Amino acid sequence: MTLYYEDEYVRLYHGDCFEQVAWLDAEVLLTDPPYGVDYNSGSRRADLAASILNDKDTSVRDGILHLWGDRPALVFGSWKIPRPEKTHTRLIWDTKGALGMGNLQIPWKPSDQEIYVLGGGFTGPRTTNVLSYAPIQATAKNGRVHPHQKPVPLLLDLIGKTTGVIADPCAGSGSTLVAAAESGRKAIGVELDERYCEIAAKRLANQPVVRFA
Repeated sequence: MTLYYEDEYVRLYHGDCFEQVAWLDAEVLLTDPPYGVDYNSGSRRADLAASILNDKDTSVRDGILHLWGDRPALVFGSWKIPRPEKTHTRLIWDTKGALGMGNLQIPWKPSDQEIYVLGGGFTGPRTTNVLSYAPIQATAKNGRVHPHQKPVPLLLDLIGKTTGVIADPCAGSGSTLVAAAESGRKAIGVELDERYCEIAAKRLANQPVVRFA
């Protein structure tokens, strides 16, 4: 397990988050872990991966939350999968009609995702639980570098309701870490796939990102 990137605000480790547990020193969890949807894009996009590691079941998500305990946590998920235990609030990410095709047999397409709130200690003004932000469009020419990449403005909104050091043990392309740095907040991330560590480090250092097949 190695410290892959470090600056004034962010530390990013390359490795398994169950072995590299520096993220447990943080105070609020904000993460989009693999949670068992077994996502595998059928789109022929040579510049964007079709899937992510460990997405066959909820074991990574549940293991992370077990280690995290009762501290404040914001965790992305899907209504198709059982919610984490101790979820007490559900936030809705309204993607402004920009998500995938969904079930073509019905006259509606999916335009939202869920974010689960666990623990306490959240702060800030009381606002709606529906957060409306356009996603990163699904091609690399629009800036997307990860199959599940979340928009930084959405993450900034979530971070604004928290205090303390932020943990993201499934850092992916580093969007949570970028948002933390933009907020002037410290963050600790871990990412298993070294290709995404490289992308995250370049984003954090404001360097050009090279897509991969």
